Amino acid sequence: MNIKTYAEYQANNETPEILFWVGCAGSFDARAQKVTKAFVEILNHVGIQFAILGKEEMCTGDPARRAGNEFLFQMMAFNNIQTMNMYEVKKIVTTCPHCFNTLKNEYPELGGNYEVISHAVYLQQLINEGKLKMKENGEFKGKRITYHDSCYLGRANNIYEAPREVLQALDGELVELKRCRTNGLCCGAGGAQMFKEDEAGDTRINFERTNDVIESGATVVASNCPFCLTMLNDGIKNKEKENDIQALDIAEMIARSI
Repeated sequence: MNIKTYAEYQANNETPEILFWVGCAGSFDARAQKVTKAFVEILNHVGIQFAILGKEEMCTGDPARRAGNEFLFQMMAFNNIQTMNMYEVKKIVTTCPHCFNTLKNEYPELGGNYEVISHAVYLQQLINEGKLKMKENGEFKGKRITYHDSCYLGRANNIYEAPREVLQALDGELVELKRCRTNGLCCGAGGAQMFKEDEAGDTRINFERTNDVIESGATVVASNCPFCLTMLNDGIKNKEKENDIQALDIAEMIARSI
């Protein structure tokens, strides 16, 4: 996709407007890569000057800290902070709420002070400023859409309205899940649960969450987190509802509608 790195900008004595933090899922997970590409399409469409760190980007350390390995977290965080401070990074946009929360709330105490924005909020800003316009009679016009609140954007950072406003720009029918906003149900992947074996029990959290989606009658469930997207997709497959319900990131939905 010919995306420039911060190093390439600096070699030309230029400074990009934003650093797009791709994250581990956005870099390596096949499903999340589609979200990365969709967000890049949007940035190119609007004409935003942005850069990535490329191979200089390490994991933020969120899963390590959540799993209890504080030493590994701090090692990764210091590496990232050193790199970003060297490039004098000011503004970061990320497509993962886990990266967002760690960069925004946990890096400052280690010397990493940046303006960090979730892509949900960034998309809302672009729409409000009139830079992003949806085509008429787009793919989601009139469709019944529901939104799953990711824990790290919702309860952890109190961001509830921005993603809903982005979805309302699509002219669909937005319906709420019975457990939403401050009462939203976790997808089951946060806190490094994504990487550990199942514990004893008769169901999984993402199966419970998928039941909420099915009950809403929505044909599209929107999220803004690669972990949530994986868990919702797995839940939909488990219920054999792949032909009835799509799980999509809001960036993918916007990219298809501009």
